[in-house]
Amino acid sequence: MLPALLHAHYSLYNDDLHFWSSLAAQAGEPSLELGCGTGRVMRALSQAGRRVIGLDWDAAVLAFARQASGDGLRLLRCDMRHFHFGIRFAFIYSPCNTYSTFTSAERRMILQCAAAHLQPGGKFAFSIPNPLSLQQLPHHAPPEVEDTFPHPADGEPVQVSAAWSRSKNRFNLEWIYDHLLPDGRIERSIAITSHDLSGPAVYRQELQQAGLRVAGEYGDYDLSAFDDAVSPYLILVAEASQ
Repeated sequence: MLPALLHAHYSLYNDDLHFWSSLAAQAGEPSLELGCGTGRVMRALSQAGRRVIGLDWDAAVLAFARQASGDGLRLLRCDMRHFHFGIRFAFIYSPCNTYSTFTSAERRMILQCAAAHLQPGGKFAFSIPNPLSLQQLPHHAPPEVEDTFPHPADGEPVQVSAAWSRSKNRFNLEWIYDHLLPDGRIERSIAITSHDLSGPAVYRQELQQAGLRVAGEYGDYDLSAFDDAVSPYLILVAEASQ
């Protein structure tokens, strides 16, 4: 049930969909999403007429995505650090804060694969939480309720809380989903992610070392410029050589 809860939760925030759809339209066909999860973003691209393939390593979220789309999405179970296709893509992207869950060494592996699969002039893009903002947060925060949404199975409320801990190099986030049942019982599910706190300069350098030129840097999906102190995200768009 966790994939359904994750999908319902993340679907509360769709301000990024126009951004990814626009980048895909500008880049051309086809697109590849790295870490597609339950298919929220790639579904938007597909509905806009884009040809897109999604890959993810989590079999459970892929099963949910296939069921939810009625087999309308092209989904593959694959490690984004090790993938090989017989085609090249105009646009490869990693949305939803996935990219920073990998270490620098793992990101270099991802970039090596991505660069090898980009068309000349193709674009690679990712969005992550602003690492400089995360570095300023307290070292620990207890669970705090952030959202409520109806459970996808029975419509009863699901209360979402977030807790985190921070070390020098990692930000560990725990999403707690409390399904509040009419008889007073609570069914709890937990999703945990851990983000690398490397600064923007590290991400830029990794792109350059992979032979990709940074072509855009934003702090939010409205294309506002990245600001160390206030931007919620770090979004980088890079291009392969012609």
